[in-house]
This record gives sequence, C-alpha cells and structure tokens, in this order.
Amino acid sequence: MPRLPLIIDTDTGSDDAVALLLAAAGGLGDIHAVTTVAGNVPLRTATRNALISLEVAGCPQIPVHPGCGRPMMRSLSSAQHVHGEDGMGDIGLPEPSTLPEDSHAVDVLLSYPRRHPGLLTLVTLAPLTNVAAALTLDPLLFSRYRHVYCMAGAADLAGNISATAEFNVWADPEAARIVTRAATPDKVTWIGWDVSRQDAVMTASDQQRLLDIGTPMATFAHNINRTVADWARDVTGLPGYDLPDPVAMAVALDPGLVTRQERAHVQISVADETRGQMIVDRRVSAPAPNITLVRRVDEAGFKRLLFDTVASPVPHPTYAGASLGETPVPHPADAGAPIDI
Repeated sequence: MPRLPLIIDTDTGSDDAVALLLAAAGGLGDIHAVTTVAGNVPLRTATRNALISLEVAGCPQIPVHPGCGRPMMRSLSSAQHVHGEDGMGDIGLPEPSTLPEDSHAVDVLLSYPRRHPGLLTLVTLAPLTNVAAALTLDPLLFSRYRHVYCMAGAADLAGNISATAEFNVWADPEAARIVTRAATPDKVTWIGWDVSRQDAVMTASDQQRLLDIGTPMATFAHNINRTVADWARDVTGLPGYDLPDPVAMAVALDPGLVTRQERAHVQISVADETRGQMIVDRRVSAPAPNITLVRRVDEAGFKRLLFDTVASPVPHPTYAGASLGETPVPHPADAGAPIDI
C-alpha cells in the first residue's frame, strides 16, 4: 500500500514527538516537510524537538521549517507546565545533529500543495497560527490539499486548559476561527481532546508495556512523557496520560480507526470568558456543516499501531539521546534538503 504523503504542523511537545514517530516510522506515512509553530513551547524549542524526534525515528533528512513565534493577536501562553520546560519531560535530551531550514513554515504550507494539488495531507498538531496565516494569503488553501486533519478542540466542551476549551484552540482562538470559516467537512476533520480522553489514555499497564518493549523509540516515547504523566495525575484525573496528537495522527494515517464521527457547523469563541470554546450547532436549522468531527476511535487499534511502531528497529539510528534513562540531567539551551514528491 502506498504511504500517505504528509505535511505536519507541530508545536513539538512530548505527545507531538510520539505522533512524529508514528508518521515517520510506522510505515503508513511519507513526511515531505514538518512545519513548527509556538504553542506547547516557544518556537525555537518546538523546532529543536521536531528535529530530535525525526532523528529518533531514523529520518533526519526530513526538512523542518520554523514558522510563527506567537499567536495572531495574543501573547504566547505555552504548556510547559504540562510538557516540561523543554517540552520533552526535562530528561536532558542532547541537541539534534541536524538544523532547520531557512524557508518559513507559512511559505511551505502554501507552496507544497500548489506544486502538487490534491496529493498532500496536512496534519496539524498545534495552535493553528501557521495555517491561519497561510489562509489569509490563500483562502482556497484547503482545496489544494487532499485532506486536512487537525488535533483541535473538545466537541463535548470538556476542556484541558480551561473548563470548556482544548489547548490548541485556546492558545490561538483567532487562528482557529479563521480555519473554521474556511473549512468544509469534506476537506477538514478535527480530532479533539474528547477523543484522546476516551480512547488514547496510556494506563499504567500501557506505560509498562511501552517501557518493556525496550527499543530506542519505545524508551524515548516513555521517557519524554514523564511530566505529562504527573500532570494527568494531578489535573485531569485520567487513569494515565493521554496522547491527543498521536491519536489524531493515527486517524490521518488510518481513517478506518474512526468508529464515530459527525458533520457539524463549528464556530470558535474569542471572548475572554469562553476563550477557545467550540460552539457546535447541531440544530436542524443550523448553518451547513463546515467540519467533520471525529468522536470516537478504536482504542485497541490505535494502541496496536503505536506499540508496533515503537517496537520496530530504527534502520539508521543517528540520535544519541533516544535511550536516555528517566533520571533528569541539566537541560542545555535551545539551539536536510526538501524531498521531491
């Protein structure tokens, strides 16, 4: 089966990193470019973490393009309290051996689908700043992609950054509003935190299984989620840490994992009191649907894909920090040619 050509937009924290492993090493994805944006961590750190993750997956040749360093109309509010100061559990990962590209992420999001219309799938794992900026320059952008999958929102209005909002949408609600206004349900699918909370929780037994696999990718995936596990225990109350970006990536790679979805008209609140909340209109009289919302996935199928991916050997390992143990060490300061399709 041919691998899915991908562009991935990420604010690379620990769950984004696992999603990059799924896409780069799982055998279903063919990443042509990674774009980075500020969100979980500042832009420089997100870019560093993307480079590290691709090296761990044995794919250092995939180009990484830095993008927007702050939301469109707000100051940056990161999620370093969740993912650690370095976004990767503060386990002291060494610097990557590769460097980011000079071209801006927004230019990449615009240029790739113009050169290859209808071929590329865009997967967003971050605040939608880069995507919204690209839409302001090309309102028909989504029509140029094969499909767009976004880890965004909470369709049941149970939030993880506020009572009703999911972090990616809350971090830049103006950008999310631009995306919803440009979206059509045949082109844009959102996989929200409600899906992750129900179908992508790594329980204690799942975490032990990940640790027991013992490969560099499995050890890396386990160790970088150390602070997320603490946050899940203390804040969300889930029976383990959840993996919102990996489950969104899994849906893009294998849409057959979806067990329930709906088409609905979605708007985003930019008011301070309800910042980032999804307004989902399911009335008969509602405007036409603009987004397909995934509501549930096959949990066993998702975890099978995850475990199978990280259990595989890396053909040409290049990253020295993939097998770091769990004892934190001091974190250093932040510090490939494009693939022809």
